[in-house]
Amino acid sequence: MGKTRQSTEWTTIIRPRSGWFDIDFRDLWHYRDLVLLFVKRNFTVMYKQTILGPLWILLNPLITTVLFNVIFGTIAGLPTEGAPSFLFIMAGNTLWGMFASCINNTANTFVANAGMFGKVYFPRLVTPLSQVLSALVNFFIQFAMFLCFWLYFFFLDPGAGRIAMTLWALYLPLLLVQVMMLGLGVGIIVSSLTTKYRDLAIAVGFGVQLWMYATPVVYSMDSLFNQPTLRLIVNINPMTAPVQVFRKALLGCGTVNVGSLWWSLGLTVLLLLVGVILFSRIEKTFMDTV
Repeated sequence: MGKTRQSTEWTTIIRPRSGWFDIDFRDLWHYRDLVLLFVKRNFTVMYKQTILGPLWILLNPLITTVLFNVIFGTIAGLPTEGAPSFLFIMAGNTLWGMFASCINNTANTFVANAGMFGKVYFPRLVTPLSQVLSALVNFFIQFAMFLCFWLYFFFLDPGAGRIAMTLWALYLPLLLVQVMMLGLGVGIIVSSLTTKYRDLAIAVGFGVQLWMYATPVVYSMDSLFNQPTLRLIVNINPMTAPVQVFRKALLGCGTVNVGSLWWSLGLTVLLLLVGVILFSRIEKTFMDTV
């Protein structure tokens, strides 16, 4: 008696991914609840067993702004383009703090989460995205503090300097998205390279500090008028235009170079694209190197 041969149709075929750009954004959206859980976890882990807890979100930028104001505003006497020195520095420090947090917190993604990545499947990009969103939450808290000081100088101490909001304030939501994209792009590039070159994990904090001094956070572009080489370096920096726009929007000081802004946007997209491509390649083999 002959055996009947039944045809089998496969409903799911699993193949290894080998392309350069293998990020499944639909899958990433499907895990959006996990992103929010990681954001909550980031705050819990960071402020666990601390006395002041989330209050450090305000104390860190406040103390830094006071020190910078004493050193660069009072002692060095750097110009602030007519704005109060304290507000001028706090504005730059608030935006820079979000950008620096995006890089520092995503730069160690693979190494810090190797144990979890080796046991559970989920889109690996969820982890750096949660870090960027955590930085955004911190920014909004610090921005609220900045607005309190803004109201104080505007109504109670108008003699300290000129303050005026401009129409550039309408661009601030897009500006925040750009800074997040730039921080995410640089952060995942560093995190991808860190799996093989552990020195980067140590050098990234120092590198971010150097980057800050190449950004007009504590000084104005006017102070570089007689320094053409330094001015060129600062203009090439993709974070220069966002800081200038942020100050122009909220303080009304300085000028916004539209060409520099377009350069910053283009470089942001390029770095993010390179970061996502590199991240998608490294995540397939990082367990062999971590």
